[in-house]
Amino acid sequence: MEKSGNGLVRSIGTVQATAINMSQMMGAGPFITIPIILSTMGGPQAMFGWIAGALLALLDGLVWSELGSALPGEGGTYVYLREAFQYRTGKLMPFLFIWSTLIATPMMMATGVIGLANYFGYFFPHITPLETKLVAVAVTIITIALLYRRVTSVAKITIVLWIGMIVTVVMVIGTGLTHFNPHLAFSFPQNAFAPASFFAGLGGGMLLTIYDYMGYYTSCYLGDELKNPGRTIPRVVILSILLVTAIDLLMNIGIIGVIPWQTAMKSTNIGSLLMAHIWGTPGAVIITLLIIWTCFASVYTGLLGASRLPYNAAKDGLFFKAFAKLHPKYQFPNVSLLIMGLVMAICCFFDLSTIINALMALIIVVQFIGQIFALTVLRKRRPDLKRPYKQWLYPIPSIIAFIGWGYVFYSSGWSAISLAVAWTVIGFGVFLIWARVHHDWPFGEKKIHETFKTLQQ
Repeated sequence: MEKSGNGLVRSIGTVQATAINMSQMMGAGPFITIPIILSTMGGPQAMFGWIAGALLALLDGLVWSELGSALPGEGGTYVYLREAFQYRTGKLMPFLFIWSTLIATPMMMATGVIGLANYFGYFFPHITPLETKLVAVAVTIITIALLYRRVTSVAKITIVLWIGMIVTVVMVIGTGLTHFNPHLAFSFPQNAFAPASFFAGLGGGMLLTIYDYMGYYTSCYLGDELKNPGRTIPRVVILSILLVTAIDLLMNIGIIGVIPWQTAMKSTNIGSLLMAHIWGTPGAVIITLLIIWTCFASVYTGLLGASRLPYNAAKDGLFFKAFAKLHPKYQFPNVSLLIMGLVMAICCFFDLSTIINALMALIIVVQFIGQIFALTVLRKRRPDLKRPYKQWLYPIPSIIAFIGWGYVFYSSGWSAISLAVAWTVIGFGVFLIWARVHHDWPFGEKKIHETFKTLQQ
């Protein structure tokens, strides 16, 4: 069996990689965000938010596809930023990516435990907002406790997540379509498509749907384990986006074809509401337990993987040495796990929409816009790189994706934008201190290390 340059076996094909992407994309997101998207866009026109978000994901997916096929290593964004920006700014960009990950990833995980706590509230209708937040904190503590050991069954846990998610989605879509009322689903309010209000809501709707689509690039982080990554990555990225878009649209339209959108937009446990409406309490209990299961499993696997990123960067000499330490007994990166867990617990006390807006603003600045520039830099700096896939119609998709990300970033609101800018500026200051201690750029020579194959190799 073919092996990559670092000894990993290339055993993951198109079908398996698509399943990996979709398992990350189809967590509990839609069950949490559908009411918020309906509220943000003010009615069934929310479906256009799903479509616009999918178009942005597809265009951005072409950026990921070229970078992933040219630089097929373990690490994704971390590798792309390191390889592209080392010529001018040394280790700054990969450092800022890890810096943003320290709070953006816990924010992402916090949305899952908040969603879990909201669905937990179905069983306790009189639970107060503070008690709901405390439930989310308790779930965070349980998650960290379960991860505070050597984990050897990640594949089994992922399968459990996948099965639970598939069963949940099939139940919701099946219920929605078999009891579908088109008059409910397409009862657009007056002036639903008035340009001013529609486009104002569309940005917020796109932000929420892109949050739901997060994960279409997961296979890019497994480049050393993919069969023929130069061909597999573009196929998998595009296919997973198209499939998940179809599923999410069916769920959205199916739900508001049964539950009036005016009612659905006020719900904090829309899946439970749908099943209770059609199948009564037994159906609602089953779907609620399945959604709680899916939320917990996605948070568990997400935090497990994310806690390794600062560890790997520290091992490479691109982040603080403390993050490279392993637990003396169980041999896992306990420092990053505890720090991310603490941030996650703090985030549980904030509103769900606030957290989603903040985390999206954070990752747009360094990761998504950074990668668009990285692609352009590598086209100019490394024309010798092997590129099994080149972005179609380059640079048009990159330019449109840049505009789209800018629109979503602006739509996140000034509080989220201020947080993203402030955290990035603080990260730059911390980088300067780190670089001074390590005699790195700008206080030392830039260390250029071109890792990936050229056309001549």
